[in-house]
Amino acid sequence: MNLKTVRQTAALGVLPEFRLRQMQKEGRLPGFYSGTRFYINVDMLVEQLQTECAANAANAANAQRPTGNV
Repeated sequence: MNLKTVRQTAALGVLPEFRLRQMQKEGRLPGFYSGTRFYINVDMLVEQLQTECAANAANAANAQRPTGNV
């Protein structure tokens, strides 16, 4: 398990710190609080982002297909 703070995760280049904090407030970051500090499970975050990216790519591909109804 690879646990890092928001700032440490941003330094890895996964996502900008601002976006990580937005996701934290939305409850979309895999992690937990220890006191006032939030620790992100970086491995789970990367997996989550890859899954979302694949889903978005599939949706985009389906949206670009012609339906035949012109």
